[in-house]
Amino acid sequence: MTDTKRQSVQNRQRSTGADMAEAMLLTDDAFAESYSEKEGPATKLVWRNVILMVLLHLGAVYGLFIVTSASKLTLLWSAVCFMVSALGVTAGAHRLWSHRSYKAKLPLRIFLAVANSMAFQNDIFEWARDHRAHHKFSETNADPHNATRGFFFAHIGWLLVRKHPDVIEKGAKLDLSDLKADGVVMFQRRHYKLSILVMCFLFPTLVPWYLWGEDFWVAYFVPGLLRYTVVLNATWLVNSAAHMWGMRPYDSSINPRENRFVAFSAVGEGFHNYHHTFPYDYAASEFGSRLNITKGFIDLMCFFGLAKDCKKVSPDTVMARVQRTGDGSHKSG
Repeated sequence: MTDTKRQSVQNRQRSTGADMAEAMLLTDDAFAESYSEKEGPATKLVWRNVILMVLLHLGAVYGLFIVTSASKLTLLWSAVCFMVSALGVTAGAHRLWSHRSYKAKLPLRIFLAVANSMAFQNDIFEWARDHRAHHKFSETNADPHNATRGFFFAHIGWLLVRKHPDVIEKGAKLDLSDLKADGVVMFQRRHYKLSILVMCFLFPTLVPWYLWGEDFWVAYFVPGLLRYTVVLNATWLVNSAAHMWGMRPYDSSINPRENRFVAFSAVGEGFHNYHHTFPYDYAASEFGSRLNITKGFIDLMCFFGLAKDCKKVSPDTVMARVQRTGDGSHKSG
């Protein structure tokens, strides 16, 4: 074989390997049709989680009552912490690490990991593992927040009980090699408790208290507990409300819906029928940056050279799917 022919064969092999890897990426979080549900034991409460969630929400209610005592700078700081926390989940744990819908350079990955710790919703590795299981086994016993068990379970109840055995079994079989190979993800996982103490509670509290003399308890309850609780519930609405209320213009056979209120509150994650139909799309929406701050953020990072290779579904593919499986509610633009 000549050198030219050998090089041609090697190029074809590399191309085929890349195509296969891309195909696996696009189907890795698709629903597993072969999955068969098994009955599990009765739901068992984790009382520690119940007590902590009750205390957290009571603290948030108190923060809401004293929010008028906070200075304008503290309110602005609370909004900044909310946005950073939210992006740590949406642009980080979700679109980058769960779905690999774009690539991020080291400085951006570090920022998103720090922001994710501020959000305190389990470390990136565990969040991504559970989310991949949610897509692959959506609305079954292997889905960590199975919405067919009701709004409360999908919203917060799943965090208050022991996981169904199918969640543990199927989650353990997922390919998580990309997460294990990411030094930022594993560093955050090793130091997660310290990172959430610093980023979720101390940093949001100490900045307004130290820099502009905000009352310590106002700083703790408003940009601390209230902000944290609002971010939690905004994220949980994607699991609950966006699986129950709204249109299904892309696939009427699945529960996830298009919910604009959730899109607004969760900075772009409410176009959920689209997202479950095309989970690898970095925008998680057909409509660009409309009600989608997360997409705008990723686009900005691309402009600065910190992100690249954003995956997007072509308009022809979207329309073909709309016509084939949509519920007839689709409106372009």
